[in-house]
Amino acid sequence: MEERHKKILQRNRTNLVRELDPSSLCDCLLEKGVFTQDMIDEIKSSGTRRDQARELVRDLESRGSRAFPLFLECLQETGQHSLAEQLQNGAPAVHIQPATPTQVVRPELRPLPVTPESEFIRPRLPSRTRRDSIQIYTMDASPCGHCLIINNVDFDPESELSNRKGSNIDCDRLERRFKGLNFIVEVKTNLKQRQIKHELSALSKKDHSLYDCCVVIMLSHGTEVSHSRFPGAVYGVDGQFVPVQHITNYLNGQHCPSLQSKPKLFFIQACGGDERDTGFEVSPDEVEPSFGGADDQTDAIPMSSSSDSLSMSDEPDARATLPTPSDILVSYSTFPGYVSWRDTQSGSWYVEVLDRILEENAATEDLVTMLMMVNNEVSQNSAKGVYKQMPGSFNFLRKRLHFQAQA
Repeated sequence: MEERHKKILQRNRTNLVRELDPSSLCDCLLEKGVFTQDMIDEIKSSGTRRDQARELVRDLESRGSRAFPLFLECLQETGQHSLAEQLQNGAPAVHIQPATPTQVVRPELRPLPVTPESEFIRPRLPSRTRRDSIQIYTMDASPCGHCLIINNVDFDPESELSNRKGSNIDCDRLERRFKGLNFIVEVKTNLKQRQIKHELSALSKKDHSLYDCCVVIMLSHGTEVSHSRFPGAVYGVDGQFVPVQHITNYLNGQHCPSLQSKPKLFFIQACGGDERDTGFEVSPDEVEPSFGGADDQTDAIPMSSSSDSLSMSDEPDARATLPTPSDILVSYSTFPGYVSWRDTQSGSWYVEVLDRILEENAATEDLVTMLMMVNNEVSQNSAKGVYKQMPGSFNFLRKRLHFQAQA
């Protein structure tokens, strides 16, 4: 979009947010090619009418030179004449005409024997803001952001949960790795449920404006719980759990405004349930089997569906009735409902592989690609020669994420 049109939108932003009716505009903007379906879905899921209007105007500024006049047309066609007039008065008469200069350039390209293809691609470069050209999160702040690691190893006898031998190895690995990725890493050990909530609340209250990302890593026993968005829960050392859904809510755009539109990453090394996966037969060429040791343990606790245990009335910062989050990725060590394996001598399968994949690929690959590599490698392990494990992610990121290359 031209700079003068951006300034007109910025000057009128307050009125647009107050008066704009996004629901009637979306179909028109989609039909005219101003927005993609993904963008429309994101606008509609952003909350109240005002939130949707704010998101629509923000996205509009990132579109091409025809976006502003087409937006004026849509305002007129949907009966929002007063807004169209306000914007039109701040801009010279805008007429939409087919772009003709490119028709003059093309005949000059045809005689070239080798370069017509490359020359043809060049005019597309200015339109990198289009959604069909995948965008990348800004990750150049130094430090990049905060990383909180909660490592629960020694559980209260009353909890009837076993101690998690080998978890300190996981913790050391991830602390070293995320420091290497230029994060401010803070480690908390053996926290009860209330202490976990306190640390997450404290993290949400920090000012993240100077940073580009935030990471939370949970190393503990886990269980399966009733949920509406993110499955699973993580235990405190007192035997009381915190649902993953509530863990993510602390850092969403509503509860932590300084992290709005920034990636929030959660890595959960805990069981998603108590089922043990024995896998299925595949061609020998398809996998390279790897066998876990005799010291493999699980982090599984049977599913709980108690409505009392899910009550969040004492934690207004973590209510479950929030809009669907954006810019959040939750990576689980195991598929929901299944156990997660940990070697008491060398740490968990998931963390060991995640650490190595980040070390070898963070400088060149994006996060989602690396997590697929982790999935593939962990899926080839076998505990006691029988049991399998399949990590997975719930991905609400809107762009590709590349960590800062390590020195």
